[in-house]
Amino acid sequence: MIARRYLVSGRVQGVGFRWFVYRNAQRLRLKGWARNLPDGRIEIVAAGAEPDLAALEQLLRTGPDRARIDSVTVTEQVDDVSEQAGFEIR
Repeated sequence: MIARRYLVSGRVQGVGFRWFVYRNAQRLRLKGWARNLPDGRIEIVAAGAEPDLAALEQLLRTGPDRARIDSVTVTEQVDDVSEQAGFEIR
C-alpha cells in the first residue's frame, strides 16, 4: 500500500468536489481523507494500490461537472494513513 497527497486548485470548493472524491475513493477502496484548504484548494490524502491511486488521480483531473480544475499537484505521502478505517471528509 502506498500513499499520496494531492492538491487540487481551480473552482473546487462549493461544487461538491469533496463528495465526488469520497464516493470515488470508496469505490476504489482507498483509505484517507479530503478537506478544503483556506486558500481555496482541496487537499486529498489517499492510500491504496498503485492502479487505484492512478484511477483516482485521473478522476481528480476531471472533477465533478461544476468544477474547473486548474492544476493537480501530487507528492508521495509519508504520514501513515493505511491504519485509517476508510475514507472520510474533513
